[in-house]
Amino acid sequence: MLTVLFDGVAYGMLLFVLACGLAVTLGVMNFINLAHGAFAMAGGYLAVALVNRAGVPFLACLPIVFIAVAVVGLAMERLVYRHVYARSHLDQVLFSIGLVFMASAMVDYTQGSAQQFVGLPAFLRVRFVTSFVSIGAYRLLIVGFCGALVLLLHYILTRTGFGARLRAAVDDPRVASGLGINVGAVFAITFAVGSGLAGIGGAMGAEILGLDPTFPLKYMVYFLIVVTVGGGAGIAGPFFAALLLGVADVAGKYYLPEVGNFVIYTLMIVALVLRPRGLFAR
Repeated sequence: MLTVLFDGVAYGMLLFVLACGLAVTLGVMNFINLAHGAFAMAGGYLAVALVNRAGVPFLACLPIVFIAVAVVGLAMERLVYRHVYARSHLDQVLFSIGLVFMASAMVDYTQGSAQQFVGLPAFLRVRFVTSFVSIGAYRLLIVGFCGALVLLLHYILTRTGFGARLRAAVDDPRVASGLGINVGAVFAITFAVGSGLAGIGGAMGAEILGLDPTFPLKYMVYFLIVVTVGGGAGIAGPFFAALLLGVADVAGKYYLPEVGNFVIYTLMIVALVLRPRGLFAR
């Protein structure tokens, strides 16, 4: 029971790491970026190349992945994304999902369609077994990393000058610009950080979820569920939604294997019927 609960919490934490960049761009910037999973896939494949082929230690590759994917996200934002911020949500959906198919086709052509995994060091493959629970070191790392990440993001968005400028730029870009806020720079930095976080999520999730060219399409729905069920314009909502959905998904597949795949969608429907704007919407 406790093992299932912990594995569900770890899986929920992993979902949050993967989706927190989308929580920033969609929940805070109000921009629908369905290509978010493509940045996660890029981070995963970069981690595979660094760890499996170049011999870079796994923990050392994470900041490299973050910086590299953030730079790619910044370039994409300046060259492409900023032109669709003011467009309708339908235009944003069609534009970003087109990027997903392009990214999947590119990865399939360059990396092949076989599923790949990141080679973890021996100390992360250890399991701590007691009479009550069995805990993997890698899942402990995910839980600890995600806990620190959610506190850091929440602090930046709610307690810093940059967070205040971001909220002002989203609420009314013209007024914010008139007050001296560089709206374009704020959006570019936010998008780059969200992309980098997606890259880290892809790197950390590659060993558990596996990597293949369909990765952005397979987990796109999960990212959207975390953000929409959480609601709100911050980080706390998606974080608690990811925990709830992760535990429900793992428990459903463990105790009800015949219908386990439907548990998370059933929970999503119930949550959105009761709280259409999300569990933590204001």
